[in-house]
This record gives sequence, C-alpha cells and structure tokens, in this order.
Amino acid sequence: MDAILDTLKPRWNSFRESLYLLARNKLSLLALIILVALVLLAIFSPVIVPYPQDIADETHIEAKFSEPSSEHLMGTDELGRDVFSRVVYGARVSISSGLMAVAIALVIGVPLGAVAGSFGGWVDNVIMRITDVFLSFPPLLLAIALVALLGSSLTNAIMAISVSWWPWYTRLMRGQAISIKERKFVQAAETIGTSRIKIIFKHIIPNCISPIIVQASMDIGGVIMTLASLSFLGLGAQSPTPEWGLMISTGRSYFPDKWWCCIFPGLAIFLTVLCFNLLGDAIREILDPKTRKK
Repeated sequence: MDAILDTLKPRWNSFRESLYLLARNKLSLLALIILVALVLLAIFSPVIVPYPQDIADETHIEAKFSEPSSEHLMGTDELGRDVFSRVVYGARVSISSGLMAVAIALVIGVPLGAVAGSFGGWVDNVIMRITDVFLSFPPLLLAIALVALLGSSLTNAIMAISVSWWPWYTRLMRGQAISIKERKFVQAAETIGTSRIKIIFKHIIPNCISPIIVQASMDIGGVIMTLASLSFLGLGAQSPTPEWGLMISTGRSYFPDKWWCCIFPGLAIFLTVLCFNLLGDAIREILDPKTRKK
C-alpha cells in the first residue's frame, strides 16, 4: 500500500498544481466551465431541448420566422423549426466533428513525425517532402478541393480537414523527436537492443506529448471554424443536419430582417472557438514550465 501511495503522490501533486494554475487564470477557468456546459448540452441535447422533433426535418410552416419569445427563445427558421433546439443540438455536431478531425490528424501526423525524427536519413527526407507538399496548400483551400473531389457531406468534410491538418503535427513531432532521441534514456534503450519502433512508441512519443496536446487543444477551435466554413459553402453538412455553419448559410438569405436565423449560430461558433483558444493557452501554461506566470 505504501508503495502505491508513493507512486500516486507525485501525480497527485502535479494534478493539484495544474488545478491551481488553471484556477489562477480566471478567464481560462471560465472558458473551461463554458466548454463543459457545451459538452453536456451536446450529450444530452436530444432530451433537454424544448422541440427535439425540430432537430430533424419536421416542419411547421405556420410558425416560420417567429421572433425570439418565451415560446421560442431564439425564434424559428424558414421552416418553422425552433432555432434554439437546433443550435443546442448543433453543439453535438460541431464539437464532435472537430474532435474527430483533430484525432484523425493526430493519429496520422504524430507517428509519421516520430518516425521521421527518429530514423533520419532517407526516411526523414521522404516523409518531410510529402509533408511539405501538403503544407504548400492553405488548409481551407486543400479541404475545399478534397471535399469537391469526394463529394459534399459531413463525413467527407471531416476527412478532408484531417488530411489538411496532419502535416502540422508531423512537423512539430519531428522536431521534438530529434531532440528527444539524443537523451541518455533513449540511447540506453538502444544500447540494450530495444527495437527502434518500440523506442518510438514507448520513449519518444510519450516524452513529446505535451506540445502535441497544447497544439491540438488550440487547433480544435480552428477545425470547428473550418468545418463551419465548408458547411457554409455547401461542402460540409447537408440539410437538415443542424450544423452551425449550414444554419448561417441558410439564414443569411433572410438577413437582416430575420437576423436570429444566422446570428445565434454565429454566436455559438464564436463562443466555442474562443473558449477552446483560451483553454489551449491555459494548457500551454500548465504543461510548459517556461511559460508559467510567477
């Protein structure tokens, strides 16, 4: 039991220090609270929204373009659907899609960067030249081209964003791997005959994970924005999916007279992206001692 407590004590102290640093930054703490609330809304949205039938394709033409009121907090759209219900459910679509796209990019980019930095030589040259080809295109432009090739859908938009995002993690991971592979514990593992692949996944990647987590946490907001842009252009989510970018695209035709149709989804995007960016800054401060405020 004492051995277990001795093992857990450093982790508990590190966790307490992280909580302290997060609580000290009031703005980041507020961002975390808002994000937790958004995630809970996304998870339980089908049972907590006032008009769950409006999430799909049910229409109420007689109630179209109703202004915000106690009955419809954010009004109704061109088909009489409750905007509040669709915005809340849109959190599930946008946040889950953003997390999925970043996760796929990490799965592709991190191992490739670790392999390139660890092996060096021609392996490094091949991986990085392929990476440079992808980095030569702006991420949004590349995503638009890929979705145009694959077809317009939310799934294809997620895959396209992942393909346009993984090179950034490959480059970041490669730089970290080049530094880590010179450490004594990695050289010791090589000396006793540990395979290069095992060294990569057991020693190099775990010791490079902090900057990767920081970058990923800050990228989620950008990915959500890119996904909304694709949907706004008609290349992402398709009707009747309540995706924020698609709702803005549909509502802009009636702006400014029916302002609520696009203003509220836009505010949802703004708030979510801002909170992810603030949380990313907080995570960077927590994981990187050099940036911690004294």
